[in-house]
Amino acid sequence: MDTDLLKTFLEVSRTRHFGKAAENLYLTRSAVSFRVKQLESILGVALFERQRNNIQPTPAGERMLGHAEAVLTAWERAKQDVSLSQLQSTQLAIGAAPNIWDAYLQGYLQHLHVGLPGVALRTEILPAAVMTRQLMDRTLDIAISFEPPTLEQFELVQLGQIHLVLVSSLPDMQLNAVVPGQYVKVDWGTAFNIIHAQEYAALPVPTLHTSSARIALDFILHNGGCAFLPEHLVQSLLHQRQLHLVAGAQAISRRVYAAYWTENDRLEQIKQAINFLIDDPQKS
Repeated sequence: MDTDLLKTFLEVSRTRHFGKAAENLYLTRSAVSFRVKQLESILGVALFERQRNNIQPTPAGERMLGHAEAVLTAWERAKQDVSLSQLQSTQLAIGAAPNIWDAYLQGYLQHLHVGLPGVALRTEILPAAVMTRQLMDRTLDIAISFEPPTLEQFELVQLGQIHLVLVSSLPDMQLNAVVPGQYVKVDWGTAFNIIHAQEYAALPVPTLHTSSARIALDFILHNGGCAFLPEHLVQSLLHQRQLHLVAGAQAISRRVYAAYWTENDRLEQIKQAINFLIDDPQKS
């Protein structure tokens, strides 16, 4: 099958618009429409309900989304695997949510690169549901998250823990004094949201909601405000008094887990990689 058909299908599904999909793919609108019709002809089903300014996937189209993503991911991995240089014998695919990269993994990439000679790395930012599906499809080797999948065929390892502290661009800020327009909410997962709803319901409606700690940090440094951010990420800024702890707010801790398939043919490299990802002060 032509993978361009799948890419076009996914872009139309994402944008819900043939014209916008055409712009993003650098194609004409008629070319996008033709590719979708080709795919529908191959599958023998309609993938979209076409109404004026309202394109929605059919039930068959919804089911096709996961398959299209899996096929494209597998194809990209296959191309990379067979194209490995003479110095690299295998490839590891690591997926994590955006806030995991910002809060935990960024500082560990060098450990992986140096500690795994002969291993090519493929890193991706993925939603939790996609990571679980790719683990099951064998197109992802390690999934890193706050809320790991709890399926029997997956092994779970706790990598470390991050401490989220409420920091503000203003000194002497009290928790009960945060006003509308001053709060940025970062998505730290379901458990965080539960604690947030129980303990911090009085905080105002966020002026920005993001899944990236880096985006939140940059926003409050430039525009003012407060946000729950990883302690290690803001330590130097607290020391320089560019940021300040909000009085009355307790730190919220989140554990970081790695999940992998126990029968993966790259199991030795996976275990080596996880060893380098485990938080160990002696490594620093």
